[in-house]
Amino acid sequence: MFVRKLHVVLRSPAGGRECPLKYLDSFAMRSFTGETRFDDTLPVGDGRLEAGALVPLDALRDALEDWFRRKMYLQTGETVEFDAAE
Repeated sequence: MFVRKLHVVLRSPAGGRECPLKYLDSFAMRSFTGETRFDDTLPVGDGRLEAGALVPLDALRDALEDWFRRKMYLQTGETVEFDAAE
């Protein structure tokens, strides 16, 4: 549906894991009610997020990480990264 297909990984020094769809849905539902710059994002599966061409990826990554920390979804030392989508 959207131009960019992102693979969202929760990365730690020990490795990485795909971001669960539940986490992405939680962010998207919050985002639709308060952060219009991220309205053109669509969670499509575990570790899979589609985004429009105008969505600022650095800001999106920072916002995802901030939201996940507030919801206590991230483990100690984990960060959010976008890998090349398959």
